[in-house]
Amino acid sequence: LERFHARQLRVSPHVLGHSKAHVGRVVAELVRAAKAQGLQPGPLALSLRGDFVRIGSAYEQHKVRSPDCFDILVPLRLPPHLEPQPRCADGLGPCGAFVCGLRARDGWTRRCRPFAEGFCVELQGRSHLSSGLVLRWFQGHLQRCLGAVRYRLQERCRVSLSACPGHPPTLHIVPCSDYVCCHISMAVRLIPAIPLGDALYLTALPPEGPHGSPAPEALWGLNASRQEQRLLGWLKEQAPASSCHLKCLQILKGLRDLRRHGLEEPFCSQWGRVLSSYVLKTALFSLLLQGPLEAWDERFLVERLEDLVLYLRDCLRKQVLMDFFLGNTSIPEAVALPRFLKEAAPVNLLAAFDGPTLDLVAFQLISTWIQAPHIIRMYSGPRYSRPAPAP
Repeated sequence: LERFHARQLRVSPHVLGHSKAHVGRVVAELVRAAKAQGLQPGPLALSLRGDFVRIGSAYEQHKVRSPDCFDILVPLRLPPHLEPQPRCADGLGPCGAFVCGLRARDGWTRRCRPFAEGFCVELQGRSHLSSGLVLRWFQGHLQRCLGAVRYRLQERCRVSLSACPGHPPTLHIVPCSDYVCCHISMAVRLIPAIPLGDALYLTALPPEGPHGSPAPEALWGLNASRQEQRLLGWLKEQAPASSCHLKCLQILKGLRDLRRHGLEEPFCSQWGRVLSSYVLKTALFSLLLQGPLEAWDERFLVERLEDLVLYLRDCLRKQVLMDFFLGNTSIPEAVALPRFLKEAAPVNLLAAFDGPTLDLVAFQLISTWIQAPHIIRMYSGPRYSRPAPAP
């Protein structure tokens, strides 16, 4: 396992640092240009706030393999007289989905109507901010200002933007060979986000819900990435200096990806969705807080990794793994949570999957752990060096 981590999973801090710095510079240029263009339409349109938030494994020290994919939240600004009012979707979509009403500080007037017609949809007799309409506006807005960015960056890199309907656009960066020492092509997912305050954001849910939600364009997901980063920072302070908790997460993600090569559809896709990186990270958080943190010293890597696999197996069999932040009252007080998170309804991350599927994933997870040396040897050649992207 140590050799598997060192040779195939561990990302060079040098290369990752260069990649993150380069991504930050390019995204800053694009956001700056998009914000400048967004000032022109007037006060009744969306605009960019002007900053961006780095999220995901590349910024949480558990990225695996190559530092070529990054996630960036791009906060949007509503017209100055409108405020978001999120609430649970209450059965209108997948578990944990939200709808976002809008409140006008001075009451809805005729001047609010153009914005509502351009960015809202009707749901249960009320107007709600549409994630689909916001996403399409965001894609078009970035595409329109890409020319200015491409011209300014042409000596450093080539940039392009691609978009799949219903999904955030992806910025592709190809560095010029004489500009950076690490010549890696990078893909940056730019995720439009509605700020709620307290470092919470609403982001668009993918259009293909597990049960075919009736109004997908009105549904949002709650992003608490900043709270996750705070929790990881607190755990780093409390755990031993040689703690292996992030290495356990990396190895489990690596084994999950290798095991995918031996599975057939449709179970292969279900395997990746059930054992998503967010599910694995949630299980790790839950197990870590059961303590004691001293038990996560590097010497006990195999034991802690086996504990994580068995904990996940039990969750799959019980068909219950609760979201770590929504409605969780057992989070340490040192990790201050916004009131909105504390009062939210708890969410079961496995609720979208049927029992037989979860039982089969649990069986394959234990099988993968038992056969880990064999799986690593079988699927570690160049042919399998790049896993299929997770859904």
